[in-house]
Amino acid sequence: MTMTEQPAEQAAEETARCAHHDGHGPGPGAEAPESPRERVNRRWNEVLQETRVTQTGVQILFGFLLSVAFTPLFRELGTVDHVIYVITVVLGASATGSLIAPVSIHRFLSGQRMKDEVVEAACRLMMCGMVLLALTIGCTLLLILRFVVPGVLAEVLVGGVMLWFGLCWYVLPLRLRRRAARRSPTDDA
Repeated sequence: MTMTEQPAEQAAEETARCAHHDGHGPGPGAEAPESPRERVNRRWNEVLQETRVTQTGVQILFGFLLSVAFTPLFRELGTVDHVIYVITVVLGASATGSLIAPVSIHRFLSGQRMKDEVVEAACRLMMCGMVLLALTIGCTLLLILRFVVPGVLAEVLVGGVMLWFGLCWYVLPLRLRRRAARRSPTDDA
């Protein structure tokens, strides 16, 4: 059995425990604690789901970026836009590498009894990949808007979008984490 395979009964039990853990089960105090093995299996399954979502998006975006250089209008872009394009493609390639890396790590280390390390490395690569993906999206938007919108408005719009990404992808999760951390000591009492 590989690291991600589970018997059907174990998967059903884990799903039930995850529902309790994620707040969809009975009220507080009714949760059964996870064993370390159950926790790492749940975390790995979560990483797999997140990877599937982000890989698709980054691959579509990266494919689009690669095709831009072969369009007739690309030659008409100025030096600044060519530099933005190169930076965007490099960021996109880097994001693709980070977001696909968990698959490679899993394949190389499958069966080595290193699931904790694999999950930790995958989580770090996913966070790095999400930052790179946000930057890639921002640069792509900048490149497109500089072509479509006159003046400084393109930079202002991109700044607003990047602020929104920062709030949704980083500030909100960190705020929720802090709130949960403050609540945990009172829940235990």
